[in-house]
Amino acid sequence: MPHKKHILLINPWIYDFTACDFWLRPLGLLYLAAIIREHTSLEIDFLDLLDCSRVESRSGFRNKPRPDGRASFYKEEVLKPDIFRHIPRKFSRYGWPLAQAEDYLKRLPVPEAVLLTCSMTYWYPGVQAAVELVRKVFGQVPVILGGIYPTLCPEHARSQSGAAVVVGAGENQVLPLLEEIFGPGIFKSGAEKAGFPGLDSLPFPAYDLYQDRSTVCLLTSRGCPLNCSYCASCLLYPGFEQRLPERVVSEILHFRRLGARNIAFYDDALLLNQNRHLSKIMEALACLQLGLNFHTPNGLSPRVVDRELAVLMKKAGFSSIFLSLESVDPDWLRQTGPKVEVADLEKALDYLEEAGYRRAEISVYVLVGQPLQTGNQVLDSLRFIKKLEARPRLAYYSPVPGTRDWEFLIKAGKLKPDSDPLLHNKLVFPYFWGSIAPEELEEIKRKSRES
Repeated sequence: MPHKKHILLINPWIYDFTACDFWLRPLGLLYLAAIIREHTSLEIDFLDLLDCSRVESRSGFRNKPRPDGRASFYKEEVLKPDIFRHIPRKFSRYGWPLAQAEDYLKRLPVPEAVLLTCSMTYWYPGVQAAVELVRKVFGQVPVILGGIYPTLCPEHARSQSGAAVVVGAGENQVLPLLEEIFGPGIFKSGAEKAGFPGLDSLPFPAYDLYQDRSTVCLLTSRGCPLNCSYCASCLLYPGFEQRLPERVVSEILHFRRLGARNIAFYDDALLLNQNRHLSKIMEALACLQLGLNFHTPNGLSPRVVDRELAVLMKKAGFSSIFLSLESVDPDWLRQTGPKVEVADLEKALDYLEEAGYRRAEISVYVLVGQPLQTGNQVLDSLRFIKKLEARPRLAYYSPVPGTRDWEFLIKAGKLKPDSDPLLHNKLVFPYFWGSIAPEELEEIKRKSRES
């Protein structure tokens, strides 16, 4: 029999001060796995180092996911990078124990190529550690890195990751790359010319690669037209694309057959054009009564939530509602991106309560750490949300290369264009460039937790 060629896909560790499994799945990598499977003869091996449902019991870790699919990561404290040595917090590697990962790789066939992803720019040490382990076990196989980190910081990724770098969406780049490595013989008939003009042309992401498929994430759209000063959505995907509602429903039915119980929407603008998009999806889901729970971790715009939408969300099974307010300061809202007003939140909470949600179970994001913010602005926002009896949830600001806020920080001398991406970490702004001191941040965190 001819030798089967293998390709290995890895979702690396997280190196950070804190991390939790907030419905985290490497969606882009799973799309690529589906494309490779559909269009080539390659055998796929898959390792998600953040899948702690598979951490061995000998580590002492007990995986206890919440009913909604969120969970904690196994972690091991590691040496802090020198740039963080003055920060009085522990730094850890989140995900599989290093020894377990090495043992797992040693049991795999030697791959002809390895694909890696990385989302947060400041998580690149996890990429470096994964590449180092791949080199230790497999030697000089081609390693290719894609995702948000190399797209936003391509020069840093090229010089520091140890991998070849792919910038931008990978669906139309992966097959030509594989042809360079393997030659045209790997393609199924005619597949070498495959192109993907949009999300609906892609196969469903390959969640069957997981043993535990109870929690999945999906995209019904890509991009965002709002262009807020702190957000990278329009940099990562210029333009805005929404999928056909019937195609989304088909994907959700596919996930249900795989055993999914919790589904998180990864859209940046889920409610845009909602009457002909999300409402159509929810109407179909409400009729099917699938018993699924839907979650919105990226935050919904309160401006678009009306009475009909709130009722549909309840009927369809939306159980974790996160709304994006960011601040109650009208001047700040106008400067950063006028996507919402305070009155929008009040109305949205009224409608959601009428539909059967308890206000205390509705989370409202408040941004903290943005360059133009003061601590008092954040505290005012917390007080307002608590007055409305909703749950405030702090969203820590991260400076993203290419955004308007990034340019402001560069001009102000707070960051340099080639600053180490570790300084993008959402928890270090009080120690480097933020206007909120560490003690003030601790007070804000304490206030946010108070009932």
